Amino acid sequence: MGELTGTPALHGYHMPAEWESHSQTWMGWPERPDNWRDNAVHAQQVFAKVATAISKFEPVTVCASTAQWEIARSQLPEHIRVIEMGMNDSWFRDSGPTFVVKASNAGSMEQKVAGIDWVFNSWGGVDDGCYRDWGLDLLVARKILGIEKVSRFPHSMVLEGGSIHVDGEGTCLTTEECLLNKNRNPHLTKEQIENQLKEYLGVQKVIWLPYGLYGDDDTNGHIDNMCCFVRPGVVLLSWTDDDKDPQFERSMKALSVLSNTTDAKGRKFEIIKLHVPGPLYMTEEEAAGVIDEGDAKPRPPGTRLAASYVNFYITNGGIITPQFGDQKWDDEAVRVLSRAFPDHEVVRIEGAREIVLAGGNIHCITQQEAAGPPS
Repeated sequence: MGELTGTPALHGYHMPAEWESHSQTWMGWPERPDNWRDNAVHAQQVFAKVATAISKFEPVTVCASTAQWEIARSQLPEHIRVIEMGMNDSWFRDSGPTFVVKASNAGSMEQKVAGIDWVFNSWGGVDDGCYRDWGLDLLVARKILGIEKVSRFPHSMVLEGGSIHVDGEGTCLTTEECLLNKNRNPHLTKEQIENQLKEYLGVQKVIWLPYGLYGDDDTNGHIDNMCCFVRPGVVLLSWTDDDKDPQFERSMKALSVLSNTTDAKGRKFEIIKLHVPGPLYMTEEEAAGVIDEGDAKPRPPGTRLAASYVNFYITNGGIITPQFGDQKWDDEAVRVLSRAFPDHEVVRIEGAREIVLAGGNIHCITQQEAAGPPS
């Protein structure tokens, strides 16, 4: 389908909300021994759980390296497609494309779905990124769009999918901590970045929260650990009642911003608080399982884990939510999510701690391919 010139908004495209219809979900397959403990054996089991859970609601494609294809194929159900693809790591929310859609005119042959191929720099580049070589990850979005024969909007701006959330009706959520970090786009002002989000996501209003989740140093505070839309006008916010927890101040500042603004349609926000687990910390045993090869960010014992229930994934009818082994808050998260999404089935993924040990969670390892609006 090739490359499109101009911006998505100019062509009538916009990024749909995550709860809008998907044609499938894309995932990578973990293997880096310097990021996933014990040669990713535990993480692969959890990735397989996530892929299997999603596949009950929509098709799933898992991409694995040449060395890992047979292992992935053997661990995943037959109805899940497994394809060979080179990658540096398996965070497809951030290295994969952002799919955008447009309404088709009657009789038009123009494609209803396209993809944005942002620049990926390993969450901060050579000096501040999570690994020093991300050359294969730079190609992931283009490869996915090529496989799907979906037109591509290239962009020169550094941006990861986990740093943005949209409501499908003109509003985008992001954080200053991430998008204004000098390790992403130091040549762009806040206003210029906001204008690019409007032109590429098809939004009219960008709401900037000051910070992401405390401890989310890998991504410099992605929004998808901190706050997300439930539906237009309603958000879930990572929360703690402990005013001595460093997360408390971050949550309070986000609450203040959200309470004193409106969305693109002029609606005041309903804010649902979703308490974080723990706090949780990497153990000696977990840290010892990570092989330091000098290419990835070190993961020492005692590191606070960036664990958040906001990092769930919305499928066609399901909510795939992490569980961290903290029964009180695990159960509370399921209760809150079940009330927030009464028309969805909430599916618990036990053992999601394995994903957060490497710096993210379920939303970070998934990327939805929009189905596009009906003709």
